[in-house]
Amino acid sequence: MAPPPVAPPTQPATSPPTAHDGDADHAVLARSVVKRYALKGGGEKRALDGLDLTVRRGTVHGLLGPNGAGKTTAVRALTTLIRFDSGAAVVAGTDVRRDPRGVRRRIGLAGQYAAVDELLTGRQNLEMFGRLFHLGGVRARRRAAELLASFDLEAAADQGVDGYSGGMRRRLDLAASMILAPDVLFLDEPTTGLDPRGRGEVWDAVRALVADGTTVLLTTQYLDEADKLASRVTVIDRGRAIADDTPDGLKRTVGGERLEAVAAEPSGLAEVAEALARATGATPHTDHADRRVHAPVGPGTDGVAALTGAARALQESGTAIEDIGLRRPSLDDVFLRLTGRGAAEADADPTTPSDEKATRP
Repeated sequence: MAPPPVAPPTQPATSPPTAHDGDADHAVLARSVVKRYALKGGGEKRALDGLDLTVRRGTVHGLLGPNGAGKTTAVRALTTLIRFDSGAAVVAGTDVRRDPRGVRRRIGLAGQYAAVDELLTGRQNLEMFGRLFHLGGVRARRRAAELLASFDLEAAADQGVDGYSGGMRRRLDLAASMILAPDVLFLDEPTTGLDPRGRGEVWDAVRALVADGTTVLLTTQYLDEADKLASRVTVIDRGRAIADDTPDGLKRTVGGERLEAVAAEPSGLAEVAEALARATGATPHTDHADRRVHAPVGPGTDGVAALTGAARALQESGTAIEDIGLRRPSLDDVFLRLTGRGAAEADADPTTPSDEKATRP
């Protein structure tokens, strides 16, 4: 849903991105964006510390980072909910600082929690939002009917929202954010707290939106979510972009495939390590605590053949194993490599501003 009005912005210290920067092809462009917060004990914290971000039109772009990394602050700045201190940004072809009203006419926003009225039905919720957007009664009803069909909510349209599942509420919230068919939809951790079925329902809804031409900027701590939905991912930490690539491109920075096996008993670790070394031609690494051995599979080695050879050798030697497989790097591996911590791991800095803890002011 469109953010509320804000006070007139101050003149930007940095020249905004223009069409010459490629915004004809991009829905979001941010350059050197800084957002500071004063600390109670004195001093300041930079929630955004020179953030650069480029989002191509008609795609899902993932914005990933640990808690406190600046994800929600970035969304709030780009959607005009807060004013950033310096830098420049263009969203849907409109300068964020010079024309915040123009930005709000072109975007939608769904926060971490569904902002729907549980006392109303799904249809009544959408008609209410339509009227709030000055569509008028007839257009609001027509738009509500279109969105209920698009988000597969027709069967529950006239039921109270208090009886909706978590996934249905999130889909209704997404539908409400699409009342004006925005060019860019900002989704701030849209599947937080949902069960696997609810997450799948939201993913399907997001894919349908993009198929219809909407650009989606998605913040999430669920790395599998970004892997399945996003065509490109920006990893931010401490308010800065530290990596930007496709999910597969990010994984390649960690390394290639690896052969991994778990010994049934600690006494079998040496035999497992020897089998993996012969199969891959590489020096294996042994984790004694987990009874796990893994070895990299080089670019000139057939991974499937290495897996087959190692499994056969272990079977012939009588070494018992609990698991063996060919593993690819995951976005979790990328996170650990880039930030030294997992995506869901809280920022150790206790001064993280409360702005990072909720999307809506």
